[in-house]
Amino acid sequence: MPKVKIQLAEAGSVGMNIQTTSKMDRRGLDQLSPVTRETVQDRIYRQLRDSLIQGRFDAGEIFLTGDIAHRMSVSSMPVREALARLVSERALEAMANRRVRVPLITLERARDIARARALIEGQLAALALPKLTPDDIARLDALTTEYDATHDAREIASLNHAFHFQLYQAAGSPVLMPVVESLWMQAGPYVRAAARLHQPLTDSAATLHHRGILAAIAAGDAERVSRELVADINQAFAILERADPAFWVAENGAAT
Repeated sequence: MPKVKIQLAEAGSVGMNIQTTSKMDRRGLDQLSPVTRETVQDRIYRQLRDSLIQGRFDAGEIFLTGDIAHRMSVSSMPVREALARLVSERALEAMANRRVRVPLITLERARDIARARALIEGQLAALALPKLTPDDIARLDALTTEYDATHDAREIASLNHAFHFQLYQAAGSPVLMPVVESLWMQAGPYVRAAARLHQPLTDSAATLHHRGILAAIAAGDAERVSRELVADINQAFAILERADPAFWVAENGAAT
């Protein structure tokens, strides 16, 4: 039987340190498989996820396993696994010919995503308020200042994501955070489409609601934090509401 030594972690939790003492135990360990492929899959997944979140793909854009594997210098298997994970999260959709694509966009779905984001992210922002540390607030302010100072589209998308998730993570909800990440991936093509009509993230009002959130945090007003957050989310979707029907046809046909 293996000897088990119980160690107390610094945080007060109990850890298990199992020491093998028999040949039988060692043979069992020999059956463990390498985790390299899983690590590669996670890296592929994170890169694709981040690109979807930041609106770098068009609606209808096709993802070919071999092409991605070549671009990332990896084998096809971890790419297929990463794509399957993104399909399960509804960020991508599988097609009959084994291809995967960014879902086509519709005004009805835009409204549904906007509604879900407003409900969940507005609540997370309010929950985060009493848990924000001075360092969190300083970071939110710094991100907003950087946002104001840049006109690079990719940097803007990255800073916007960082601001929102700095706020949401303070809420400490491991249940809601994955839901928010999924919604951001689904919203990415819509934000990209809205940018074709207007550049709401690069004009003088880009951080209007971020500043409003910071002011509400300073005032300790959770309701206002939520309201400013929802208004920030709705900027891109309001642009889509005004789009001509022909715009939707063009967006869905551009990359298919």
